[in-house]
Amino acid sequence: MARILIVDDSNMSRRIARSILEGAGHEIVEASDGMAALEQYSLSHPQLVLLDLVMAGMYGIDVLKKLIEMDANAKVIIASADIQNFTRTAAMEAGAAAFVTKPISGETLLQTVGTVLGNEGR
Repeated sequence: MARILIVDDSNMSRRIARSILEGAGHEIVEASDGMAALEQYSLSHPQLVLLDLVMAGMYGIDVLKKLIEMDANAKVIIASADIQNFTRTAAMEAGAAAFVTKPISGETLLQTVGTVLGNEGR
């Protein structure tokens, strides 16, 4: 299974995602803001990042762009309650591998993770 970095300023959102992903056998590391996410990415080298868009300090799209600068092969799934097509398009254009809408269902999250990771996530 994969090492996944969950980045969200909501403790509850991180706990829910952790529970779903650990239940499927993934190893989880967490960050509560953008700067911590960049540091944790460098330290833990996750195969996947689950990234919230709206966080204090650094907007998720900016974190996404910095992750891609750090690692052109970074795989990032954006998670957001913002369902506007503009937001989804901006995330995908910035390099996101996928976009999931909050609140995230376990089935949707696991299916998206499996699709993005391909054989790595199995």
